[in-house]
Amino acid sequence: MSFWGIALPVLGHEFWLEPQKFQPETGVTVQVKLRNGMKFKGVELGYFDDRTAVFDIIQNGTRTQVQARAGDFPAFSRPILTDGLMVLIYQSKFSKLQYNKFEKFVAFVEHKSFDGVVERHKERGLPMERFNEVYTRFCKSLIGVGSGAGQDAATGMETEFVALTNPYTDDLSDGFTVQVLYQGAPRVDAQVEVFERAPDNTITVTYHRTDGQGHATVPVKPGHTYLFDAVVLREPAQTLADETNAVWESLWASLTFATPN
Repeated sequence: MSFWGIALPVLGHEFWLEPQKFQPETGVTVQVKLRNGMKFKGVELGYFDDRTAVFDIIQNGTRTQVQARAGDFPAFSRPILTDGLMVLIYQSKFSKLQYNKFEKFVAFVEHKSFDGVVERHKERGLPMERFNEVYTRFCKSLIGVGSGAGQDAATGMETEFVALTNPYTDDLSDGFTVQVLYQGAPRVDAQVEVFERAPDNTITVTYHRTDGQGHATVPVKPGHTYLFDAVVLREPAQTLADETNAVWESLWASLTFATPN
């Protein structure tokens, strides 16, 4: 395996897929950017093979690998000739960051609601400064091509959101329901951070918890765009720890979609 790093001024940056249009007509070119930032605002990143583990389209039961070239901006750009819900998934290779101060790590742990992690850090006798974490991104975007009909499903990524609601065809009056998975099983009592972008680009952030089935139902508004974020924090496997000198590993799941007006 290989890793690549980005110097981040603030810890806890989200990473997501951002289509130019979430409801394109059938046959038009669909463009999707990779974005990295905070509170649903961030910089665009290009596509690079050495940073990518999975980049696939799933539509009408067919899964196809995206044929992208190194340096592509946007990362995805191609005509979609088939009607129906298109699910674009992107999994990064792992990256590494360093915590120079323990307080930064504590702030991240508290923000993401990881119980017992600070205590476990001390129990393991880990350093209180200049220690490493590796992280991987698991991104999904729901794009309603034409009618937008179809249903999301688990894709096999180690952690992911599965949309149990189709935002383009289903009744959203009772909210939008997702299931959060980790290694194929529901994540119970996991925090889901929701970023809601209004038509005037105002961002609202709310926090939700999954139930005993890993489900979370989130109220949504017409004509808004959404980014869901859920993070797993774990002790890395010994081989990964040896390779990267990391003492923690985080796995970031994201989901983006929009609601019709």
